[in-house]
Amino acid sequence: MATALKTFESILLDRSWVSPQDLEKARQRRKPGQGLAEVLLEMGALEPQRLARVLAQEYRIPFQANIDEHTLDANLVSKVPINYAKKNGLLPLHAEDGAVVVAVSDPANYDALDDLHVLFRAPIQPVVAPAEIIADATNRAYDRAATTSAQDLIVDLEEDRLDQVASELANEPTDLLESDDAAPIIRLVNGLLSQAVKDRASDIHIEVFESELVVRFRVDGMLYDVLSPPKRLHPAITSRIKIMSGLNIAEKRLPQDGRIRLKVAGRDIDIRVSTIPTAFGERIVLRLLDRAQALIDINLDRLGFSGDNLRRLDRLIRQSHGIVLVTGPTGSGKTTTLYACLSRINSPEKNIITIEDPIEYQLRGVGQMQVSPKIDLTFAAGLRSVLRQDPDVIMVGEIRDSETAEIAIQAALTGHLVFSTLHTNDSFGALTRLVDMGIEPFLVSSSVLAVIAQRLVRRVCPDCRERYAPTAAELKSVGMDLGSFAGRIYRAAAKGCRQCRNTGYRGRTAIQELMLVDDEVRSLVMQRADAAMLRRACVARGMKLLRNDGADRVLAGETTVEELLRVTQEDIS
Repeated sequence: MATALKTFESILLDRSWVSPQDLEKARQRRKPGQGLAEVLLEMGALEPQRLARVLAQEYRIPFQANIDEHTLDANLVSKVPINYAKKNGLLPLHAEDGAVVVAVSDPANYDALDDLHVLFRAPIQPVVAPAEIIADATNRAYDRAATTSAQDLIVDLEEDRLDQVASELANEPTDLLESDDAAPIIRLVNGLLSQAVKDRASDIHIEVFESELVVRFRVDGMLYDVLSPPKRLHPAITSRIKIMSGLNIAEKRLPQDGRIRLKVAGRDIDIRVSTIPTAFGERIVLRLLDRAQALIDINLDRLGFSGDNLRRLDRLIRQSHGIVLVTGPTGSGKTTTLYACLSRINSPEKNIITIEDPIEYQLRGVGQMQVSPKIDLTFAAGLRSVLRQDPDVIMVGEIRDSETAEIAIQAALTGHLVFSTLHTNDSFGALTRLVDMGIEPFLVSSSVLAVIAQRLVRRVCPDCRERYAPTAAELKSVGMDLGSFAGRIYRAAAKGCRQCRNTGYRGRTAIQELMLVDDEVRSLVMQRADAAMLRRACVARGMKLLRNDGADRVLAGETTVEELLRVTQEDIS
C-alpha cells in the first residue's frame, strides 16, 4: 500500500497536477480511514478527471473519459441494483471476449469487483472513469432501462386489488429510480413523475370524466395525452399523490394545495400539487420545477432578452426608485423575468424582499414572503410590513387590486425600486389599467419607469427543422414584406423527431416589447389617453412591438411564423 501511495503522489507531482504545498496540506487534514485523493478533491486541489487518470495509470488499467449510455448493455445494467451501483461508484458497460467491462471510480474496491464476478459468472475487466461521469451515466442508464413505464404498468394494475390505500409506504425513497417497491400504484405514480421529468414536462394533469381517466403532460406550453388508465384506478392514484404531498386523504369536497420534494434521476424536483373537486371526482394538477435547471434559466440572456431591450432593461433595474411592470397572460414567464432581474442586481449591499403567491424559486440572499389569505396576509398587508424592513428593492408577485397598487406606487415614490406583474395583453394597457383601478394619473406617470410585455414561443427543433421560402402573405402576417426579406427561414418538420417527441419544437424562449415611460408617455397618461393612443405614439418613435421582436426570432431561425402567429394573434390583425 505504501508503494502504491508513493506512486500516486509521484504521478501527481511529476505532472504538476498538485503542488507540493497542497499535497502537504492534504496529508495534515487527512482523517483516519480517509483516502488522500478524497481530501484533495474536498480541497479543490485535484480535478476528478485528473484523479481518474492517475488511478488508471497507478493500477495499470484503461482510462475512459466519457460513457455513452446508449451503448450500454441493458441486460447487464438491469442485473445490478441502482443503489449498489451508486454506493460503489461502478457501472457495467458491455461484454467483451467473454468478460464484462465495468467502469469504476475506485479500482481498489476489490470487494465490489468480486461481487460482480459472482453475479455475472464471468471475468471482470475494470476501466477507470471519473466519479461524476459514472454517476451521471448511471442515472441515465437506469432511467432508460427501467421497465416500469406508466403505460406498461397498466397490465399489472388490471389484476391488482386497489381497494386499499397505499398509506403503508409513506417513507419516500431518496431517488425514484432507487425505489424497489413492488406496489403497482406506487410504481405507476413514480413512473408518471419519472416520465414527466424525462419529457421536460412543466405540468401533469390527471383528469377524471364520466367514463375515463386521462393523464396529460404540458410540454413547452402545449398539452399532450400520455396515458388513459382504467377509471377505477383514480381513487388509488389520488390517494397516493395526497400521501406524497401531505394532503388530507379523506377530504374530497374542497380544493387542496400541497408540495412534494423528491429526486428523479439525480435531479432535485419541486412539485406543486393542486386538487379540485369536479362532477366525476378530484382533478389533480402537478407543476414540476427542476430546481437545478431553474437556477440556470434565471438569466435575462437565456430568457431571450437581447440587443436594445437588454441594454435598456439592464439600465432600468439599476435605478434607485420607481416601478418596473411585467405584463402578459398566465404562463407567459412574467415571474421568471422578475426573478432574473432580481438575480442580476442581487448583491450584499442591497436588501431585497419579495411577496409572492407562491414562492416558485429560492433566491440566495433574498428575503421571500408567501401570502396567505387565510390569515389575512394579502399582497397589500405584506407590502405594508415589508416597507418597515428597510428594503432597497421590493418584488410584488402581482398587483391584483387598487390597495396593492396604491402601496406599491407610494413605495416607489419614497425611494424604493419595485418590481411587479399585471395581467394585460400588452405594455400600453398596463398604464390605463392602473388608472382604471383608481390611481391618479399623476401618480402613475411619476412612478412607473417602464412596462415589459412578453410571450413565450416554442423554439423550432434544431435537429429536424426544415428550411423553406415563405410566401408574401406569411411575411405580411408577421409585419414583414418581401422587399425587406432575403433568404429562407425555418419551419417545424411535419413528423418531428425523437428529440422533440415528434412535435417539431423543443424548448421555449420569450419575445418582448419594452415601453419606456418618457416625457411624451407621461403627458399622454396625464391626459388619460387610452392604450391605442399610447401605442401609436410609441410606435411612431420606433418602439419594437411583440410581433417585431418575434419576427427577428423567426429570421434568426429560433421559431416559426406559425408559432409567432399563435402567441401574438391578438396583436396581429
